[in-house]
Amino acid sequence: MTPFIGRTLSSAFLLLALSPSHPALAQSVTAWVPVGPTGGDGRSFAADPANSRHLYLGTTNSWIYQSDDGGGSWERLAKLAKSDDLILDNIVVDQSDPKTILVGAWVVDHPDGGLFISHDSGKTWTAVEAMNGQSIRALTQAPSDPKTIIAGTLKGVFRSQDGGVQWTQITPSGSMDLHEVESIAIDPKDPQTIYAGTWHLPWKTTDGGANWHNIKQGLIDDSDVFSIIIDPTVPSVVYTSACSGIYRSDSGGELYHKIQGIPMTARRTRVLMLDPTNRNTVYAGTTEGLYKTLDGGTNWKRMTGPDVIVNDVFVDPKNPQHVMLATDRSGVLESDDAAFSFKASNAGFSQRQVSSLLVDSKTPSTIVAGVVNDKTYGGVFVSHDDGSSWSQQSSGLQGRDVFSLSQSADGVIVAGTNAGIFRWDGTNWQPMGKIVKSETKTSYVVRKGKRVKMEKTEIVPAGEIDYRISDVDVSGSTWYAATANGVFSSADQGATWEGGPVLGQKEFRQVVAAGPMVIAAQRTALSVSQDGGKNWQPMAMPQKLTWLQSIAVAANGSLWLGGREGVFYSEDHGQSWAEMSTLPISDISGLSYDPGLKRVVVTSWGSNWVLAIDPADRTFKFWDTGWKVRHVHSSSGRLLAATSYNGVVLEPQKSSAKVAVAQNP
Repeated sequence: MTPFIGRTLSSAFLLLALSPSHPALAQSVTAWVPVGPTGGDGRSFAADPANSRHLYLGTTNSWIYQSDDGGGSWERLAKLAKSDDLILDNIVVDQSDPKTILVGAWVVDHPDGGLFISHDSGKTWTAVEAMNGQSIRALTQAPSDPKTIIAGTLKGVFRSQDGGVQWTQITPSGSMDLHEVESIAIDPKDPQTIYAGTWHLPWKTTDGGANWHNIKQGLIDDSDVFSIIIDPTVPSVVYTSACSGIYRSDSGGELYHKIQGIPMTARRTRVLMLDPTNRNTVYAGTTEGLYKTLDGGTNWKRMTGPDVIVNDVFVDPKNPQHVMLATDRSGVLESDDAAFSFKASNAGFSQRQVSSLLVDSKTPSTIVAGVVNDKTYGGVFVSHDDGSSWSQQSSGLQGRDVFSLSQSADGVIVAGTNAGIFRWDGTNWQPMGKIVKSETKTSYVVRKGKRVKMEKTEIVPAGEIDYRISDVDVSGSTWYAATANGVFSSADQGATWEGGPVLGQKEFRQVVAAGPMVIAAQRTALSVSQDGGKNWQPMAMPQKLTWLQSIAVAANGSLWLGGREGVFYSEDHGQSWAEMSTLPISDISGLSYDPGLKRVVVTSWGSNWVLAIDPADRTFKFWDTGWKVRHVHSSSGRLLAATSYNGVVLEPQKSSAKVAVAQNP
């Protein structure tokens, strides 16, 4: 399977583009290059049995990575679906044929997924038809019979006896108990003995699935079973992790006793892993760090901070001092001292959700990226070398998501977050959301024997902007912020702000200023001010446009809108609108005016293309980036863009030499 899928043009656009009066489309065929920021969500590891330094890594957005240096650096191997929503929690490398790889996938909040198989070390992939649509939560190979593969899905337990091609359900179809299977383990000596952990206690079969019995004695009732591992030398020793804690059985799961030493706050143990050289050393990856025992579970010690969410653990069979963690938010962590210390090992691994992007106007090689959903591991990342390397610069944000980035004329960088506005002082992010309002105070004085009323207007504190900031415009002397509580303005570079609901509305997504004219956008409405935000009036949207995504003002004063139904423009300050009807994309994800290109740049939710429209004559160029992108900027002679799940991508050096040109009638 190739990572990128080709697009086709609408027939109307093809006729226009290929007509004699318009040059044929010359399409960029080289995908833009992911450059970071490194890190993000890692889900699962697998090692090549013939070479433990050759590793595979599953992610949350359909991509598989590989490493040839033991996890020191990573490269993208393949994307297993057109969509970005496959969770790759299970990778199996065939013990008898390392070129054969099986990957089980599932989808969040939707009973979907599937099984994918490669026979050439991941170069090409095939979806296994027999498991199409199955939400696969567990996948493992029988140690004593490589042809036997067992999968756990939301529907039950399935078995393949031909290496993953044909599959049969070995739990009762429609069972009220044996479904929602989260973990699988197979006896190392007997492939007929299988353990299945469900969202409501574990089960066991000793006859290949003909009969199953619940193995819950000693477990707290209704425990979700996340992981089951078996001691390879003493198969009667079984460890099980559940939402109620970690358990050990010395009787093949027939009787469990709870292991102490793991605090209740970390009881969601997502993965258990045995040291392959020492059966008494066990690692437990929890939602509050990595724990380790050296005595078979009698005593445990936390080896990381509590903010590390561990999804998988890899212990190098050739060097058990080498331990790796696949984590939420912080990507891959690596230890060379048996988990006593860790460092990030994310070179080449970029799974960040970039929500905003800025190219420094003073130093174009400096790129600033804002990310969401990564808490203390996210915030803001900065590159000073066109994306070759990145550093996190989030001090002061305290784990906030960053939704917008803007730079003032004198170089001040401002961030709009899920809880307030901040400015970068060179070392830290400083809050600057002090709200003030004008208040008239009345007093009385006696003059010449008469009582005289006196009124004085004072500026008084009125709270803090501590809600979501979707957009900030600091391009002029007055700054503006579109927030969850209306539109605010600042005449003193963010020291104080005034504003609130506009025309009775609170939820604003974007604000753009062009001199005294200010336009504020909601999803289904526009408001305009001709006096710097003091007074507002409704602005009519194009009749055809039902869902607004982005607004922009070009250098020539024309207004541009992008939304569900496409791109629209106005040359009379919004009194009338025209549609860019020949554009080959719709369902617009982003639209902005780029001063460097002197064009309106447009992206789409449904296309990998970036369009750059000349606002004067409405001709346009386009690039096929290979990614779903937004927030496109020009930097050092090349374009770069933000993606929803793959960080920042950069235009290759030679891709922009020839691009398509066509004209709107």
